[in-house]
Amino acid sequence: MMPDSQIQHVSTIISAKWICPVRPHNITLEDHSIIIDQDRIIDIIETKKVSSLYQTTQHFQLHHHIVTPGLINAHTHAAMNLFRGFADDQPLHTWLNESIWPLEKKWVTPDFVYDGTLIACAEMLKSGVTTFNEMYFYPEAASRAIKQSGMRANIGLFVMDYPSNYASDGEDYLMKGLEARDGWRDEALITSSLAPHAPYSVSDKTLDHVLTYANQLNLTIHMHVHETEDEINESLKQYQIRPIERLHRLGVLSPQFMAVHSVYLNDQDLTTFSKESVSVIHCPTSNLKLGSGIADIETLQKHSINVCLGTDGSASNNKQDILHDMQLASLLAKGITKNPATLNAKTSLEMVTINGAKALILQYEEGLLTSMDIQACKDIALRWQLKLKQNV
Repeated sequence: MMPDSQIQHVSTIISAKWICPVRPHNITLEDHSIIIDQDRIIDIIETKKVSSLYQTTQHFQLHHHIVTPGLINAHTHAAMNLFRGFADDQPLHTWLNESIWPLEKKWVTPDFVYDGTLIACAEMLKSGVTTFNEMYFYPEAASRAIKQSGMRANIGLFVMDYPSNYASDGEDYLMKGLEARDGWRDEALITSSLAPHAPYSVSDKTLDHVLTYANQLNLTIHMHVHETEDEINESLKQYQIRPIERLHRLGVLSPQFMAVHSVYLNDQDLTTFSKESVSVIHCPTSNLKLGSGIADIETLQKHSINVCLGTDGSASNNKQDILHDMQLASLLAKGITKNPATLNAKTSLEMVTINGAKALILQYEEGLLTSMDIQACKDIALRWQLKLKQNV
């Protein structure tokens, strides 16, 4: 045993029954401890060796828990937590036009967004989410809730051509979003994207402005795409091409583009996404609740398309539990392919860690928690939530 003078004092020690890294595959560390100092993981060692090497005033003993890298919810509208249970049993466009948009006109304010986002953060933390990809009105209010929660988030600067309580037209949405972004540009845990709502709610002119700002500011683009067959049919009537082809012609698709839903993809769509290295965000619960359909994840993966996972907002999911969506995505894929090995646990975990980090183009490799890569993972998920107890 080391002399006391050689034992290192650290900020926090987490001793767990199991530690589950994403890579290398099929590795689980049993009875190990994570050593954290000044917000960085500096070591992962067998728990029996901890007392001879490290000491701390904050030691969490988790004898019945599994620790994983922090999970990533790659698509949500956090403040819509306050619309949970409204407007059930409706298809997407009826749901939007007759229920959600009138509700938003009546109720959505900065205070609404702050309160709803903070509640959603608490719920996401309970299921191990430490990072999420947000898209909604009043991003400044959302940023205040996110900072209070201690979570990491990519805030989408919402854009559409329809007026709302928040903005009057596409240009107004862009200007207000970019102004709000200035308020968190120095925040280490908050990044930004441009978030045009959907092809049917954003004109070519507005998309061109979105692309210009994305290129100038090096921002990702986060958009609902091919969620329903109606969306595609309306595009064929209005533009004579499918939405993905329209986006491609406008130059919007790239490795910085996140295509939410992508339920209905033909061979040309798949080829385009693969060629442009687009990331797809699968939201199985939302797609089922709205009767939109089921995305074919195995086919996407066969085309080497990066697929991650999102809950969507609670109005179209009823919860912010990414673990539920992981299970549902896996079961749906097995049923569609009639192959029980499809979308196994390893692949599902990758979807909510390293795949999500790739889509969000994070500046670190969140999701890698191994003895060889301990510096790469700053965020940790526990079913027994430390952050929830401390920050919300």
